[in-house]
Amino acid sequence: MLQSKNELQLVTVLITQVASPSSTHLGSAQRGRWGDEGPASGAKTSQEEKSTANTSNCRYINTSECDLIWRYGFTEVIAQIKNFVFVNNSEMWLENYGTSKSKAGIGSNGGLCKEIVLNLLKVSEREALEVILELKELNLSWNSEVGGNLPLTLQKFQEGSKIQTLELVDCDLTSEDGAFVGQLLPMMQNLEVLDLSINRNIGASLNSIAQGLKSTSNLKVLKLHACGLSQESVKLLDAAFRSLCELKKLDLSCNRELSGGFEDSSAQLATLEHLEVLDLHQCSLTADDVMSLTQVIPLLSSLQELDLSANKKMGSSSENLLSRLRFLPALKSLLINSCALESETFTALAEASTYLPALEIFDLSWNKCVGGNLKLLLETLKFLGSLRVLRLSGCGLVTEDVALLASVIHTGHLAKQRELGLSYNDSICDAGWALFCQNVRFLKELTELDISFRPSTSRDCGQWFRHLLRAVAKLSEITEIGMRRWILPTSQEEELEHFHQDHRCSIHFDLGEFQEADFPRLN
Repeated sequence: MLQSKNELQLVTVLITQVASPSSTHLGSAQRGRWGDEGPASGAKTSQEEKSTANTSNCRYINTSECDLIWRYGFTEVIAQIKNFVFVNNSEMWLENYGTSKSKAGIGSNGGLCKEIVLNLLKVSEREALEVILELKELNLSWNSEVGGNLPLTLQKFQEGSKIQTLELVDCDLTSEDGAFVGQLLPMMQNLEVLDLSINRNIGASLNSIAQGLKSTSNLKVLKLHACGLSQESVKLLDAAFRSLCELKKLDLSCNRELSGGFEDSSAQLATLEHLEVLDLHQCSLTADDVMSLTQVIPLLSSLQELDLSANKKMGSSSENLLSRLRFLPALKSLLINSCALESETFTALAEASTYLPALEIFDLSWNKCVGGNLKLLLETLKFLGSLRVLRLSGCGLVTEDVALLASVIHTGHLAKQRELGLSYNDSICDAGWALFCQNVRFLKELTELDISFRPSTSRDCGQWFRHLLRAVAKLSEITEIGMRRWILPTSQEEELEHFHQDHRCSIHFDLGEFQEADFPRLN
C-alpha cells in the first residue's frame, strides 16, 4: 500500500480529461491559494469543478519522471484517485512540490497545456480497473525504475483496453519487459502510438514485440529510436509491416547495429502506403542497405519527411537513391546532413530536388562537396517557393557560393525563408559577407540566421556588420542571429549600442564566449 498522501503526491500523476465546453479551468487566484505545496488535503472545489472531476472521464495519464509508481503497481496508484481537480498550467506546482525531474519530464513530452493534479482519496479496486479500461493515453516515460518492473506496473491491463497511446521512453526496460510488451500488444486493439525509444535492452526481445505488432493493425506511429536493434531486428520488423497498413510514422534512428540489416529485408517496407515519416538517421547504413532502400523508398508515395542523416557510407553509394527521390512529390522535409556526399551523389540530389515542389526543410549540413558547387542547387533555390528552412552549416562554402545565394535572395526566390543556417563556413571573405548582408533585408519572413564560426577559430567582424544591422532593422520577424566567435571591435560595439537605443523589440545576437547581447528591433 502507498504509505502517505504526501508520498502519493510525489508521484505527480498527470491526467488530462476529454476537452469539453463545460471544462473548468482554475484561475491564478485559486492556484495561488494552494501556494507552492500544491492542493492541500482539505482543499475544496466548486460544484462546477466537481462536475468535471469524474473518473469515468479520465483519458490520459502521464507519469513521466515519477520515481515511486513502480513500487506499488499502476493499479494501486489509480486506486487512490477519486476526484480530479482541473488545473491550467500546473508546471510551477510540479517544479516546487513534485519530484526533482517532474518539470523535465513535462518538457520532454512537449509541455502539456492542460494538466490535472490529483486529489488523492481511496476508491475501490473495481473502480480503479474501470478507470484503466477507459484510459486512452498512458505515458510512463523517463522512469528508470520501471525497468524490470513493467509487468507489475501494467499487470491489470486486459483485453479490450481502449489505450490509443503508450509511451515508455527511456524507462531502462529489460529484455523481459520487452517480451511483456509483446504479450500486452494483442490486448490493445485500439493502439495508434507506440514509443519504446531509448531502451537499449529491448532489442533482444524484439521477436516478441514484432509478434505483438501483428495484432495492432490500427498503429499509426512506431518509435524504436536507440533500442539496440540489430540486423535480425530488421527481418522481424519487416514481417510485421504487412500487418501495419495504417502506419504513418516509423522511427528506427540511432540503432547502429542495424547496419547491413536492410540488405535482404526491406521488401515489406514498401507496403506501408500511408507512411509519411521515415527516420533512419545514424543507423550506419551500408552500401548494400542503400541499394536495397533504393528499391523501396521511392515507392512510398505518401512520404513527407525523410531523415537519412549521419550515415557516412551513403556518400559514395546513394546516387541512385537520391536521384529517385524525384518520385516523392509530397516530400516536405529532407535531412541528409553528415552523409559524406560526393560530387556525383550531390549532383543527383540537386537534380532530383527540382522535382520536390512541397519541400519546406532542406538540410545538407556537413557535406563538404557543397562548397564551390552551390550553383548545382540554383534551379532548386529559384523554384522551391515552399522552402522555409535551409541549412548549409559546415559545407565548406566559398565566397562565390554566398554571392550566388545573395543573388537568389535579391530576386525574391527565398522570400518565405524562416531559418537560414550558414555557420562553420570559414572560407568566405568579408566582401562575400557584405554582399550577403546587403540582401538579407529581402528575407521578409526570416526568424533565425546563423553565421557562427567553428569553436577552434575566431575572426574580427568586417564592415559588412553595418549592412547586417541595417538589414535586420527592416525584418519584423527575426528574433535570433547566431554570430558565435565573431569579434566586434570597439567601433562596432558602439554601433550596437546606438542600435539598442534607437529600436525597441528584442533581437538576440548570440556572440558566444566573446560577447552576447540582446538588441531591440524596429517596430
